[in-house]
Amino acid sequence: MNIINRLNDIRDKLIRCEVKNHRLKGSVALLAVSKTQPIEKIMQAYDAGQYQFGENYLQEAEEKIAQLKDKKIEWHFIGNIQSNKTRKIAELFDWVQSVDSVKHAKRLNEQRPAELGPLHICLEVNLDHEANKSGVDQEELLLLAKACQGLPMLNLRGLMAIPHKTSNTQEQHASFKHLRQLFDDLNQQGFALDTLSMGMSNDFEIAIAEGSTMIRVGTAIFGERR
Repeated sequence: MNIINRLNDIRDKLIRCEVKNHRLKGSVALLAVSKTQPIEKIMQAYDAGQYQFGENYLQEAEEKIAQLKDKKIEWHFIGNIQSNKTRKIAELFDWVQSVDSVKHAKRLNEQRPAELGPLHICLEVNLDHEANKSGVDQEELLLLAKACQGLPMLNLRGLMAIPHKTSNTQEQHASFKHLRQLFDDLNQQGFALDTLSMGMSNDFEIAIAEGSTMIRVGTAIFGERR
């Protein structure tokens, strides 16, 4: 199956999930995760109407963004943030979905070029307190959200998480429900979040059932990574 067919298959499943879960048509966005994928594959997806792409590695993304600068692509940084790379991330990307500390938020705010307008961000939550995984602990989430709210060059849009790997559907539902609850709690406290980035190739249908507004799909579109 080629990229266009895979992309159409994902879109069909997404639409069916919206209907099944009584979601508004078009309420769930598809982010194509293009890390390690060549530009040729990105262009195949782009030509098929996919305009939102997610990258994990700055150096790789920098080359792609430069080569595709004439395309109307919305670039999302979804990888681990390193302090020495925040300037380039702030300059190159439209979204950063992996903000997990006040330090990084402040650096992105200070280094975002004024002419580009505020950088859209999501706060990455470490739902399961996994030591080897990035993300803010849920106990610190409110403090981080409040800090970001006061930074003029950041536009706090929502939350993102990568739950622990499991094939147990009950556990998958529980993890996504947990993130949705954190999202709702922040909105009840006066935040105006509209983006819940959760669900990947193997579990996005469950994520949509639990309220995802953006799924991050790589392998199911592009095939196995290089």
